[in-house]
Amino acid sequence: MALGLTGAGGGILAIPLLTFGAGLSQTQAAPIALVAISLAATLGAMLGLRDGVVRYRAALLIGGAGMLVAPAGVWLAHRAPPAALTLSLAVVMALSALTMYRRSLEQPARTGAGRPALPVCYWSAKTGRFVWTRSCAAALTGIGLVAGAISGLLGVGGGFVLVPAFTRLSNLRVDAIVSTSQAVIALVSAAGALAAAGQQDMQWQVALPFTLAAMGALIGARLLARRLSPRLVQRSFALLSGGIATALLVRAAQGGLA
Repeated sequence: MALGLTGAGGGILAIPLLTFGAGLSQTQAAPIALVAISLAATLGAMLGLRDGVVRYRAALLIGGAGMLVAPAGVWLAHRAPPAALTLSLAVVMALSALTMYRRSLEQPARTGAGRPALPVCYWSAKTGRFVWTRSCAAALTGIGLVAGAISGLLGVGGGFVLVPAFTRLSNLRVDAIVSTSQAVIALVSAAGALAAAGQQDMQWQVALPFTLAAMGALIGARLLARRLSPRLVQRSFALLSGGIATALLVRAAQGGLA
C-alpha cells in the first residue's frame, strides 16, 4: 500500500513488519522484503509504462548505479552487529518520516520574477523527455549509489531517497515520480535480493504470501491514490513511519534484537 500510494516506504515498512510480526531477524527479513518490494515495484513500473509516465532512461541510470553497490551493502549487513542494523533502520525511518512530513508542507519553489525555479533535471512537456545535462546525470547517478547502498545494507527499496530527490531535483508530475521510483526500486531491490539469497537460505514459506500480498495491495493502492489527497497520504505515512521508528528504538534499548 505504501509503495503504491507514495512510490516509497514499502521496503522501509517491510523489515519491521517481518521482524515484529514473523519473529525474523533483520538479516533474515531483508531478502524477503527485497523480493516482495522488487516484484511489487516491477508491477507498478509496468503499469506506469503502460500509462506512459515512467521516465525509463532516468530509471535505468539510477537503477544501474544502485545495482552496482547493493551487493556490497548486503555483504556488510551480514557482518554488522544486529543491534547496529536495527538502530540504523530506526534512524532511517525517522528521517524518512520527517522528510515525508516536510514534503506535505512544501509549496513549489519560485524565482524572484514569479516564475517556477528551473530544476537540475528539467523535463520538457514538448518532448516528453529530460533535457539531459552533465549535472543532471551526475545527480541521478549519485542518488542511485546512495539508494543502492542503503537498500543492500538495510533491506529496503530506497524509495524514501528517490521520491524526495525526484521532487526536489526535477519538475516531474507526482504520478511520474511514483512510477519512475518504482522502476528504480525494482532494479535495485532485485540486485539486493539476489545477493542476499546467495548468502543465506530464503524462507519461502514467508516470502511467497508476503510478496503476493504486496503485489495485490499495490494494485489496490494505485486505484485508491486517485481519490486521496497526496498531503493526507504523506502525513499518514510520516506518522506511521515515526511510530515504527520509535518502536524499533525501544526494542533496541531493551535488548530484544534477534
